Amino acid sequence: MTTRTEAGPYPAGTARPESKLRSYARLGKLDVYDYYPSVAVALSAVLLPVSGLRPATIVTLTLFLLGAVCVIVAMVALDDVTGCRDGSDAANYGPDDPLRNKLRKPLVAGTLTLREALGFGYATAAAGAALWGAAVASAPHRPLWAVVLIAVLFVVSVQYSYGLKISYHGFQEIFLAGLGAALVLGAYGLAAGHFSGFVLVQGVLFGCGPLLFGVYSNTNDIPGDRAVGRRTVACLVSPKGNALFIGSLSAAEFLTGAVASAVGIAPWWFVFLMLPVTALRVRQYRTGFRQGDIMRARKLGFPAHRVSTLLLITANLIVGAGATG
Repeated sequence: MTTRTEAGPYPAGTARPESKLRSYARLGKLDVYDYYPSVAVALSAVLLPVSGLRPATIVTLTLFLLGAVCVIVAMVALDDVTGCRDGSDAANYGPDDPLRNKLRKPLVAGTLTLREALGFGYATAAAGAALWGAAVASAPHRPLWAVVLIAVLFVVSVQYSYGLKISYHGFQEIFLAGLGAALVLGAYGLAAGHFSGFVLVQGVLFGCGPLLFGVYSNTNDIPGDRAVGRRTVACLVSPKGNALFIGSLSAAEFLTGAVASAVGIAPWWFVFLMLPVTALRVRQYRTGFRQGDIMRARKLGFPAHRVSTLLLITANLIVGAGATG
């Protein structure tokens, strides 16, 4: 027998399974921090020489990072609100899926109410807008393209699964990659004041990280997403077509760096520096589509993205050191 309260169902006579603070942290997915090092990638592109790094740049990038945290927290919180309302999260995190921890979805677990989640989403979105506004105001440079990019990024991010529901209408995969690229470019624009083709390549590669664990999640979530009309590629194509799509994305990640090196946008050695990421992608793909372990393949995407991020930062430091040598 269970007792239902505003916060959700709990076994009779038992306490709430975790604190409100922990539930809000889960709602904001604070343990999934893989978009946030975008600012470190941008900083590494302007770091050398250190003597030329202005204090205003550090202030700007700190504000930009805090704003990015708030905007992404709002985005995923509002995504959970929509997922709770349409039932997709209940389907994807239901009792029949032992690989998913229901507590990661506080609205499904009943540890937060819809009102609490909405309030949290609105508050963090407002904080993100204020912090990004402050970052632009404090920036040593304000190129129009960067300011417009940041403004568009904010508007689009909070519409990911709420409002316009971008992720429900066939644009989820583009958004996942574009968010990472825009975070790198936006931060770099405010810090450096000009556009860089090499930083654009790095932004695209950085965005490939969240994309290439997102598409494995989509593969696992096909039944729940189809039931609510969420038009991911995994839902729209056959299993073979989905495997081909994800394999193509993995190949495109390698080709982005290879072409950039070949045409001179990136240093000639850049493609070789990034080869460890390609090896990890091969392992990820084989785990998911040869061994049939999609959720383990998704998990392998996290270290692959983190290795990629470290290598991008390394590339920038090498280039910066060469320019000052």
